[in-house]
Amino acid sequence: MSLLVVGLSHRSAPVSVLERASLAADAQAKLLQDTLAAEPATEAAVLATCNRIELYADVDKFHAGVAELSTLLAQHSGVGLEELTPYLYVHYEDRAVHHLFSVACGLDSMVVGEGQILGQIKDALARGQELHTAGRLLNDLFQQALRVGKRAHSETGIDRAGQSLVSFGLQQLAAGADPALWAEGKRALVIGAGSMSSLAAATLARTGVAEIVVANRTRSRAERLVEILRQGDDTAVSAHAVEMSAVGDELTRADIVVSCTGATGLVLTADALADALGVTVDAPADTPGAPLVPAPAPGDVDQHAAWVENGSATSAPATAPAPPRITLPAQSTGPVKLALLDLAMPRDIDGAAHGVDGVRLVDIESLAEASADAPMAADVDRVRTIVADEVAAFGAAQRAAHVAPTVVALRTMAADVVAGEIARLDGRLPDLNDKQRAEIVQTVRRVVDKLLHAPTVRVKQLASEPGGAGYADALRELFDLDPQTVAAVSRADLNDPNRGRS
Repeated sequence: MSLLVVGLSHRSAPVSVLERASLAADAQAKLLQDTLAAEPATEAAVLATCNRIELYADVDKFHAGVAELSTLLAQHSGVGLEELTPYLYVHYEDRAVHHLFSVACGLDSMVVGEGQILGQIKDALARGQELHTAGRLLNDLFQQALRVGKRAHSETGIDRAGQSLVSFGLQQLAAGADPALWAEGKRALVIGAGSMSSLAAATLARTGVAEIVVANRTRSRAERLVEILRQGDDTAVSAHAVEMSAVGDELTRADIVVSCTGATGLVLTADALADALGVTVDAPADTPGAPLVPAPAPGDVDQHAAWVENGSATSAPATAPAPPRITLPAQSTGPVKLALLDLAMPRDIDGAAHGVDGVRLVDIESLAEASADAPMAADVDRVRTIVADEVAAFGAAQRAAHVAPTVVALRTMAADVVAGEIARLDGRLPDLNDKQRAEIVQTVRRVVDKLLHAPTVRVKQLASEPGGAGYADALRELFDLDPQTVAAVSRADLNDPNRGRS
């Protein structure tokens, strides 16, 4: 196994770099195809969320693989390699497995215990399967990561160690008040109709808002979300859909705005917010802006939540250049007329909204800072133990799988020898009746099976241990097995249509 992962996340890179490096669906597909075309890689999968971009590959050379994957990430993200390199991290073999399993359990997310990452891992696997870039190793790896994540959530209280990003964001908007009391009777505007926006709308409905308006560039998706909200048994919220062009008017009537779209530019500018409230914006002249409704982003990209383990969203490495920052005015301290929750990456809402009188803005960056003092739960340690055990089990299984084609080839060779000897016996003893012949055949097969049983069982046991990969090579040498036969067994196993299904 030569598993390699190269990536960047909220732990290694500032938000400004993550925003610029984000990959749309078509860019992810092209990245996978180009990775597979690269010499060091035989398999590839990309895990791209709002707070991480990771490229997984099965490589035959470590240093060449790191160089190639880093270059490809830079090319497809649009961030120069020299600028991107200080923020990249690299994991190899067991460390790469440990990393993905930790990600699957929510231990590497912005708030510990996130469950939505499992859906993103499932999507990454499905994309690799659809494009035929995920082979045996990555299929096994991502399938196992999904199982490990589900196990962590079912066997521990990891969900209690962190909170839903939406719920946590609403708590921050409520500024210490009970979110249910704070939201009661309010009118909410949800911009976007993807998975994260749907979660936000459902959470708002359960929290007790009186009305939810959903705006999306694809009206039909907004209407489907509205229908789901209306059918909810545990809520009595009024909901309806509007066109994105109506967002400006809806801002004048909204109390809460949650935005999470796939737009590449700003959805809400500070000026648009100020106009809706009839106030002025106190923002630096160089603060970038964008139209209220930008041109549609390629594809229908759903944005997903991210979380923070113990709030320890680590900063960029000490060697990294200081990220470009925009000087923003302090958060408005007057009465809050419009509460904004930006869950998108890249951001949907202009950071200069902090300076709009009557606006309170909570975004991914401020959520990370707000959860910096979140307590570590004992469940986190339990999940870490699960991850460690599962990494060891996965490594053992992969090493055992490596020797399996050799064992199959050995038994195939033995069966051919038996068949040849029985055919020779038929020629020398043509007068044997069927019963005699069957007894001889069964006896010869039992002898061969008994002779092969102990060494084949033992080689599987030895191969599952660290450093056990050499036992398969020894078996091939000792029995003079044809490498082409072993490779044929491996290909047949890889092409099994039932392999990797759960």
